Amino acid sequence: MGSCAAIVVAAGGGSRFGSPKQFATLGGTRVVDRAVARARAACDAVIVVLPPGRDWDGAPVEAVVAGGATRAESVRAGLTALPPASEIVVVHDAARPLASAALFDAVVAAVRGGADAAVPAIPVADTIKRVDGDRVTETLARDGLVAVQTPQAFRVDALRAAHRPGGDATDDAALVEAAGGTVVVVPGEPRNVKLTTAGDLAVAAALLTECP
Repeated sequence: MGSCAAIVVAAGGGSRFGSPKQFATLGGTRVVDRAVARARAACDAVIVVLPPGRDWDGAPVEAVVAGGATRAESVRAGLTALPPASEIVVVHDAARPLASAALFDAVVAAVRGGADAAVPAIPVADTIKRVDGDRVTETLARDGLVAVQTPQAFRVDALRAAHRPGGDATDDAALVEAAGGTVVVVPGEPRNVKLTTAGDLAVAAALLTECP
């Protein structure tokens, strides 16, 4: 299987963080720049999806596109900018700046091995309950439950087909699943935290200090 491209999704407004978190500084480097550097090391081309009206002032990339109102719309915008030779696409959230090079390599290798998609995941450690308002309605068994991360790798044609109906989902693998594609799991990384609130930046900074 041929060329690999990466879409770094950096179009969010950061409402819970208090500002666009992808442009926050972590260890002297912007969060989005860390994500782009990881993608560059793993793939032949990088497309960055930014908030509308935002100019790219980071390292050179193959394309910069404006995102949409939802994450799925932003990924679809990135798909339009893929180089024609791309056969594998890695979608990575800029808000996960600590994903390792090995994790990128693992999901790409799984797709090269025949899967339509590959996602990193870690087992769920907490007890999970379903609630209605403040009332617990069900306690779910943890067996078989995992928490999914990015980067996620896909066959380009499988991801394009999954997005064609224009659906929305919290991750792209869900759309591939719904379209009948084969999605496999590779081991995720506990330190691959997602920045959601300002406190998460402090956690990531501590992790970075422990293992740069």
